[in-house]
Amino acid sequence: MQSQIKIEIKMKKIAVFYGSTTGTTETVAGMVAEQLGVASADVFDVSKLDADLVSGYDVLVLGTSTWGDGELQDDWYDGLRTLQQMDLSGKTVALFGCGDSESYSDTFCDGVGHLYDGLKGSGCTFVGAVDTSDYTYDSSFAEVDGKFVGLAIDEMNESDKTSARVEAWAQAVKAQI
Repeated sequence: MQSQIKIEIKMKKIAVFYGSTTGTTETVAGMVAEQLGVASADVFDVSKLDADLVSGYDVLVLGTSTWGDGELQDDWYDGLRTLQQMDLSGKTVALFGCGDSESYSDTFCDGVGHLYDGLKGSGCTFVGAVDTSDYTYDSSFAEVDGKFVGLAIDEMNESDKTSARVEAWAQAVKAQI
């Protein structure tokens, strides 16, 4: 008698959380969600983030813009605090963010770095690091060991590269989750 092996593949449930003041990061979040195959019902403004909502997902895709001298988008301060109070062991986190590499070349996409720094002790696994060689900037808190800890987007100066960057990053993230 031949035995049959049943293989069950559990699809990981993915949520996208974004903080957006001017709408740019919200637009990029929509592009990211589309490329990752995430339904619009699983895309949230970070102001809606709470522990119960997060607990229903295996993969958290977190996006922020960078403000002032390299600060997080305002709504992320509460969102980050909520995530820091959770045990994120077993969860996968992918980061993306928007910045201005020309006007804020010394703090380019620092917000992404703040999310990474704030969550690196939470037990989560980070995916989606990006090579910095295709970018022009002076400094970024989001750069660790020669790579961005997530996807860096510059809609102000390099909007022509956004679609290709999102698509390539999403493919890499899918391969890592």
